[in-house]
Amino acid sequence: MLALGGVDELLFSGSLTVYGVLFLPVCLLVALWVRPGDLLSAPVVVPIAFAVGLLPLAGGADRLGARLMGLATALAAQAGWLYAGTLLTAATVLVRGVRRATARRRTAAHATRGPHPSRRAS
Repeated sequence: MLALGGVDELLFSGSLTVYGVLFLPVCLLVALWVRPGDLLSAPVVVPIAFAVGLLPLAGGADRLGARLMGLATALAAQAGWLYAGTLLTAATVLVRGVRRATARRRTAAHATRGPHPSRRAS
């Protein structure tokens, strides 16, 4: 997101709308690429990445206080994109988790039952 924020600053003069639109596919990719054991961390990491990516876009002078105030303002103004991306990530992770649990249950049930009776060798 930091790289996307920098590219947005260079190509689109720091358009926060472009940044928000680019944030949504990144959220989906994060939710799809995260390891199955780390599924719960994806909805937590996404808002942090959103804030870090806003650093090049945050208005303010070179002073730290002005930069932080610009960051807080940008976060408040772009809360809709942040919520949408976090919700997209959480929903995707939830679907992946349910599918993973269902597959695990099927595997465990199949292991305890053994092969189907009609498929046993005569």
